[in-house]
Amino acid sequence: MSILFLLIFAVLFIILKLKSANIKGAVGEAKVNATLHALGANYILLHDVLIRNAKGTTSQIDQIVLSEYGIFVIETKHYKGWVFGDEKADNWMQVIFKEKHTFRNPVKQNWSHVYALKDALADFPQAIYYPIVVFAGDATLKGIESSVPVIYRHALNDTIRAAST
Repeated sequence: MSILFLLIFAVLFIILKLKSANIKGAVGEAKVNATLHALGANYILLHDVLIRNAKGTTSQIDQIVLSEYGIFVIETKHYKGWVFGDEKADNWMQVIFKEKHTFRNPVKQNWSHVYALKDALADFPQAIYYPIVVFAGDATLKGIESSVPVIYRHALNDTIRAAST
């Protein structure tokens, strides 16, 4: 009986470990969605948008904000610790105490979303796109080098409004 209990516990632990990134991501996206709703009626929010291109590959965009000023394509990250990155690097670094973890460069990731959206909206070549990377967790951004806004959630709406003028 105790071996069965340990086996069940091990399986549950593995499932939770595998799903924890998805859960954290969903929490971050929910926080950003709540923030974006405060923009008002002049902005339309779409979230969790999946685009399939002609080659059959897909692009999942966390949030898209539509306005008369342009299309804001938002990549949301929900991290803690210190985050270091450069828009030209393939990966960024998260540091939590002495642990270091790399993750895909969110600026490059978001540009791939912008290009996918441009392809999908090819009939509207005059559309203006604004990529934004927003951190919704407790991360501290350190030495981020990027021409694309890489911001905290509390600055998101002001960043969008500033680009909308």
